[in-house]
Amino acid sequence: MRIVVGSAVGLVIAGVDNFAFNGEVSPIVIVAMLFAGTATAGVVWGRHAWLAAGGMWLWTPLAHLVKHVLNLPDTMHPNTYVSIMLLAAFTLVIASIGTGCGILVHREGRTKDVR
Repeated sequence: MRIVVGSAVGLVIAGVDNFAFNGEVSPIVIVAMLFAGTATAGVVWGRHAWLAAGGMWLWTPLAHLVKHVLNLPDTMHPNTYVSIMLLAAFTLVIASIGTGCGILVHREGRTKDVR
């Protein structure tokens, strides 16, 4: 269930990145969406949210990789494998920070209920 939800949210984020305003969406919007999605997963599922976060993270760099391999036009400049790898690394860091923050909120909420 978590991987399905994570993949669905990731596909929405990748769709916004590639198709909204002809792909000219500010990267800050994509980063905010990824952070919000992974943080929400962390709050809801706690430490089990990593699978959903991986599903959310995967689709943005994968969409750019597929477009590059198929020689489709892309808004990423330069559109190289190195750029796609750097995008994957950066978005992985954002997804990890978002999930970690969500897990901290989840744990804090649990400890307040126990007291």
